Amino acid sequence: MEHIPVVLVIIPARGGSKGIPRKNLRILNGKPLIWYSINTALHSAYRPDVYVSSEDEEILTMARKFGAQIHTRPAGLSGDKTTLDPVIIDAYHAISASTGKNYDLVITLQPTSPLLMIRSLDSAIDKILTKPDIDTILSATDDTHLTWRLEDNEFIPNFARRLNRQELAPLYRETGGFLICRSKVLTSGTRIGKVVDLHLLSGAENIDIDSLSDWNLCEYYLNTKTILFVVSGYPEIGLGHVYNTLALADEITDHEVAFLTDNKSDLAYEKIARSNYKVYRQKHDKIIQDIKEIKPHVVINDILDTTESYIKALKKNKICVINFEDIGSGARYADLVINAMYPEMGKLPGHFYGHKYFLLKNEFMYSNPRSTPGKEVRNVLITYGGVDPNNYTFKTLSAIYGYCSSHNISINVAAGLGYKMYDSISNFQNIVIHRDSGNLSDLMVNADLVFTSAGRTTFEAASVGTPAIVMSQNAREATHFFATSKHGFINLGLGYQLNESFILQEFTEICNNHSLRINMHEMLLKNDIRSGKKRIMDLISGAIRYYYG
Repeated sequence: MEHIPVVLVIIPARGGSKGIPRKNLRILNGKPLIWYSINTALHSAYRPDVYVSSEDEEILTMARKFGAQIHTRPAGLSGDKTTLDPVIIDAYHAISASTGKNYDLVITLQPTSPLLMIRSLDSAIDKILTKPDIDTILSATDDTHLTWRLEDNEFIPNFARRLNRQELAPLYRETGGFLICRSKVLTSGTRIGKVVDLHLLSGAENIDIDSLSDWNLCEYYLNTKTILFVVSGYPEIGLGHVYNTLALADEITDHEVAFLTDNKSDLAYEKIARSNYKVYRQKHDKIIQDIKEIKPHVVINDILDTTESYIKALKKNKICVINFEDIGSGARYADLVINAMYPEMGKLPGHFYGHKYFLLKNEFMYSNPRSTPGKEVRNVLITYGGVDPNNYTFKTLSAIYGYCSSHNISINVAAGLGYKMYDSISNFQNIVIHRDSGNLSDLMVNADLVFTSAGRTTFEAASVGTPAIVMSQNAREATHFFATSKHGFINLGLGYQLNESFILQEFTEICNNHSLRINMHEMLLKNDIRSGKKRIMDLISGAIRYYYG
């Protein structure tokens, strides 16, 4: 029977850092520094036992929260001058006695190397396991340079003559990222066995945080990825996906952002180009070829349902994949799926459903909610998204125009970039039409009642507490669970199945029911739509960090 290696990872984390006070708990790119080493260890393919050794209670508390086990370091091993060998040996003996396990390998993983990748750690473990003659393997980097030393107050060269770097004898420097040794080595009072090998790292993985400049450099490397939004937007499906991805892009200031629209989405391309983001049109038969040419680190799909073959092709190219509003066969293969529009249809890791994960545009984030509805309805807003393919704008106007005129109710119409049926509403007098308005939030806050479809606008109405009447544009939109009475809406169902007299009847009943509108207003605000943005950005940041180790 094949022996499965038993691996122990010990993360030494003192609380008394001098160079950067409280270094191990300070926030690096949204997470405490110690989170990175714990996360790397926990996601190793070797499934090691992961322990944090510290004298500091707060560090130990946070370590537990991040999934590590803890070893309380004795005070005598917590001083500034204590070296790591006795710290690791003490922890090893205590942990072995506690778990009763015979560990094959003991790994020292430093919390000061947050950019160390999981695959680098696992590769080093592979190496020592396949070469039984190696006692110790540690991370290092090629540091071949012309060097000098100080002797008797005088600088002396460490070279006989000046040479180009490639002509110098190789020189390697420990990075401090990890040191792996066989457990039998520790019985001799050291982690360094007789046969030592180096596992060479390069680039950002070499950074060992010892100063604020190292810290800032880590922030830079953690925050520089190329994110490609693959997005659809055409008359049949509207521009909701475009608005969602643009809102996301506006939040991303620490990565390079670009867009790619599929070959049906000229409307999406036009809208994105107006926002001055870099945007590509699909030019190959298969959009995966366009993606390969752009070479992103991360692809965020907002294209409705994806296929298994498409997502697997992205994963084959080592791309972190994040999908929005995807209930297709490809969704289960993505790294992260966020479906604000749909109820949860099964427990899958990395899948998040519901209105708590809606990304609100900034214009709504920074708008104050409307006041409690007054007794009279004085202002109605009609807005059916960027396209309104069924022309519910005309149907709604036809239904309520006469009533509004006789009751002194003003009507605002907000039509999106894709709406092409202005001729059909040109005969309605005394209405105000806003074409592709960039100020929908103010229109909604100032409205007493809004007519809308069951997409993004329902969440926007909820964010400001404006009572809304909803008509779905199609069967898929009718499955959007949020636009229901449970969350404070009046949902009339599929709009193309409704006649104008029914719409008018519902409208007048709401206009004449002050307590209902107050109740709707209060229920809408309780949904706390404004918190969704932070939840989403945290999920995306976490997915990217996890994928890239």
